[in-house]
Amino acid sequence: MKTLALVLSVLIIAIQYPLWLGKGSWLRVWDLDHKLAAQRAGNASLQARNDALEADVRDLKSGYEGIEERARSELGMVKRDELFFQFVEPRVQARRQVEPRPDQ
Repeated sequence: MKTLALVLSVLIIAIQYPLWLGKGSWLRVWDLDHKLAAQRAGNASLQARNDALEADVRDLKSGYEGIEERARSELGMVKRDELFFQFVEPRVQARRQVEPRPDQ
């Protein structure tokens, strides 16, 4: 009877081994699932960047508004007979409060 129980225990362990530690094990599937989720998140951010670049290309191809906007913002260009005013906010210096030292 003890021998039969031991043989059955060994068989159950032998059957469970590939499920937990084999090539298609639960641990490997779990790891690949996490890697897949991370890759999908990376792909989503890259897709958003590609969509923004595609919109920029469409704007640049469709008319002069996109080109003018880029020239103004990136190159600081202005039109002919146009005045450019730049308002600079004064820097506010933080005043240090001098606290008396306790030993004085």
